[in-house]
Amino acid sequence: MNAPAANLSPMTAPTTTSPVTRLAFVASTLPEAQAARARLAARYAGVGPSDAEVIVALGGDGFMLETLHANLGSDRPIYGMNQGSLGFLMNDYDEEGLLERINAAERAVIHPLVMQAIDRAGVEHRALAINEVYLLRQTRQAAKLAIFIDDKMRMAELVCDGVLVATPAGSTAYNLSAHGPIIPIDGRVLALTPISAFRPRRWRGALLPHTAQVRFEVLNGEKRSVSAVADTVEVRDVSEVRVYEDRNIKLTMLFDAGHGLEDRGLAEQFSE
Repeated sequence: MNAPAANLSPMTAPTTTSPVTRLAFVASTLPEAQAARARLAARYAGVGPSDAEVIVALGGDGFMLETLHANLGSDRPIYGMNQGSLGFLMNDYDEEGLLERINAAERAVIHPLVMQAIDRAGVEHRALAINEVYLLRQTRQAAKLAIFIDDKMRMAELVCDGVLVATPAGSTAYNLSAHGPIIPIDGRVLALTPISAFRPRRWRGALLPHTAQVRFEVLNGEKRSVSAVADTVEVRDVSEVRVYEDRNIKLTMLFDAGHGLEDRGLAEQFSE
């Protein structure tokens, strides 16, 4: 994963009145990330996640997604510092002035996508996606899908390698690689993007209200089997998948002042 997944409110300054002083440090398994965690925990008197006001995640974008999933039931903001490769979701790594940076940081509130997938045996599977939900063919044959928006059929048959639903921040990840649009962070829309569409060949997807419920029906699934993925959770041999945003679940990410996700999304649109 190269980018975040989730519908985000506009960036705002922190609303807390007292400065943050208690930090918990978590890190990926990379040796450099583990070494950074040890140094920072010693320097800033790191505490356990349950006692922290902010969790500092050290790694790449994949580890940030892991940290967000691990804290779905928590209201503690997460501040990432890049100790991985791309680091789209991460702030620059710098051990100096960390408390000052965190207290001045901009925040983004994330609402994940819910994936409800029913497999061909009739078993229902539920998973949350902070990045995107996508369907993908499992065999050499293209998938055939029907698409419903708020239970109204909008496409009777899409023949493709797959299709995805991405949030504004997630629009710079798999969605962008599939030639989908980059969505402003406060756009309050979702991207519905085909992956290698064969028919209709010229269809490039759609922008949907963030309140929309998207339902996919797999056509001829016995012959043209399809899997569904929500971040790292995969369900094989699905017959139907429903995707929608859950605004009752909130996660907060912190970004250095002037370097929030809105600015990063704009920069991505002007990159070579």
